Order: sequence, then C-alpha cells, then structure tokens
Amino acid sequence: MPSWIDTHCHLDAAEFAADREAVRQQATAAGVAHCVIPAVERANWDAVRQLAHQHGDSYALGIHPLYTARAVDADLALLAQALEQHRQDPRLVAIGEIGLDFFAVGLDPARQEQFYRAQLQLARRFDLPVILHVRRSADKLLKGLRDIAVPGGIAHAFNGSLQQAQAFIALGFKLGFGGAVTYDRALQLRRLAAELPESALVLETDAPDIPPHWLYTTAEQRAAGQPQGRNAPAELPRIAAVVAGLRGLPLEALARSTTANACAALPRLAGLVQES
Repeated sequence: MPSWIDTHCHLDAAEFAADREAVRQQATAAGVAHCVIPAVERANWDAVRQLAHQHGDSYALGIHPLYTARAVDADLALLAQALEQHRQDPRLVAIGEIGLDFFAVGLDPARQEQFYRAQLQLARRFDLPVILHVRRSADKLLKGLRDIAVPGGIAHAFNGSLQQAQAFIALGFKLGFGGAVTYDRALQLRRLAAELPESALVLETDAPDIPPHWLYTTAEQRAAGQPQGRNAPAELPRIAAVVAGLRGLPLEALARSTTANACAALPRLAGLVQES
C-alpha cells in the first residue's frame, strides 16, 4: 500500500473533538504515514504542537489571515518567542498557516498584509519555510515573497492561474492539491494537476475543510436534513487516486514523488518520515 503525507490537516479542529484518536488511526490504516498540522492563531499553538508529538506528526506555528481581526499586534512578538522556544524541535517544520484572503468579507486587507509580512520576516529570521493560505490573493502574496525572500514552502489549496503557479514554483514553492481537484467542474485546477511538473505537487486534505466531491452535499440536501460529510486525513489516498488518474501515473509513483516534494518544501520532514 502506498504511503502518503497529508501536508495540511487541522487535526486540532473542534470537528474532531469527539474522535480525534480514531480519526488519526483511520488515516494511518489508509496509508497516511504523516500529517502536517498548521496553527491558525495563538490559542492553538500548544494544541498543534502537542498533537504532532502525540502522533509522530509535525506542526507549523502562525497566524491565519482569517484570524487577524481578533489577533493583537503583541501576538507577533509572542509568535517570535514560541519559535525561539521550539526552534530545536524537529517537529516544527514551518511557519503557518499565514497569507492573505481577499474572498472573505469584512477583513481589513492592510491588517492582513501587516501580519503576512511580519511573519515572512520571522520565516527569514528562523530559516523556516512557510505554509501559505492563498485565496484570491496570489499576486499580492507573490509580491510579498519577492520583497521578503523566505526558504520556500507550500502554497496550500492552490487554485490560481498557470502563470501564478509558475511564479510560486520559481520562488521555490510546492503547490498543495486536495479535495477541490476531485470536482469535475474544477476544470482549471484539474488541468494544473495534470500538466504542472510532477516536482511541483504535494497532497493535502485541509481536513475538516474542503471536502472532496464524495463528501459534499448541496444546500438543498443539507436543508432536507442530509449532513455535510466530514473531511478527514483518511480521505487523502482517494484524493491522490484522482490526481494520479489525471496525470496517468501509478499510485505508487505519485506517492513517491509527492513525499519527496513535501520533504523538499519542508526539509525537517525528511528525518521524521524516515523515522516513521
């Protein structure tokens, strides 16, 4: 059975509170050998670190753009302190989840950019890659990366243009593909998954978010009482099968290349994957 890395899984999310252990065990049974657990705000930095150590996974520390409205400026100094405190922890593999979101309503773009650029500076200071939230913000994110060079990372849930994809790749980034690529109507994204260099792709679930098509229910179905399926890291091999089908690759070959790509994007992963 192929072995996979879920490069983006919010295992600490409240949706998993009732059965978190079982969720991780099911992922292991499905072949998911490793999960990267990114933080979203100061309140969950300890939780992601503890979960990573508990399950032999890894974690990232950062402030998500959707949480900048309730973050305070002092959180950036506290993030620097946390990064310093845990800088020798091999399971701390990145700064993240950071970035910009110009889709969500009611967020201050200037405040998002303040936090984004400050965290890029921290990535430089601590020589860590970044895990980027990219939603209608690719060009602005790329400008920040050109102004403040960092040691690469992952553009999570990438859904931009070919030109934007190539720009991230040129800056040393890998592109995260997950549940969104399983939808037949996602023509541009599926084209990218099929045609981008194999060396550019990593796989992710973003669990419990971005469910693949087999878990999705429409608004009408939900109104009729059919619940939305919960995305979980155990879905990764099935998502991978879609990507492998689009590329015409054997699953084992995709598992090898995406594992190597994840380790290239997040270099501390290499030692952890060898251990597991």
